[in-house]
Amino acid sequence: MSKRSMKDKTSFEFRDVNAEGVTVSFGERFQASAQFDRVFKEGMALVERTAGYLDGEGRKASKALTGQATVLYTTESMRLTTRLLDLASWLLIRRALKDGEISEAEAQKKRARVKLQSLGRPSHIRGFTDLPAGLQKLIEESFALHDRIVQLDMSMAAPGEDIPAISPSNPVGAQISRLQQAFAKAN
Repeated sequence: MSKRSMKDKTSFEFRDVNAEGVTVSFGERFQASAQFDRVFKEGMALVERTAGYLDGEGRKASKALTGQATVLYTTESMRLTTRLLDLASWLLIRRALKDGEISEAEAQKKRARVKLQSLGRPSHIRGFTDLPAGLQKLIEESFALHDRIVQLDMSMAAPGEDIPAISPSNPVGAQISRLQQAFAKAN
């Protein structure tokens, strides 16, 4: 028998109750699955592709930019790098937990230091279309991965576990997140 509970308007927590009446978390099952391995490989491949782009083709493309586009390129490449480092950290923590290299408590402590921020969405950046197409594509891919990992992170959180603040892409979402955390602590 499956139970589905709404954690917020964008994520759902799935828990299965097995024959013995023991609740099994979707997050635990996902982390142990081949699907997690695929997300891990995709994430690490994106990190590698981004590093290669910024060291090669991106460096050449940035030299051709002028004025504000140069500043924007620098800003967005730093945001991209920071976002990917946070996502890679999350993936590495989850893989280490899956492989038994760290305990659940260690994973929670390490996870608390990872900030899954969504700053610099392409739709919010003036001049985004002036950036080289390769950088634009990597930024968009990084946000697609970011959104998947945020959803996984929320579904993998243990019941009652404080989920580190995740910067939603809009102010209303930020307020809803704060309210949910405040009420969860009150219970």
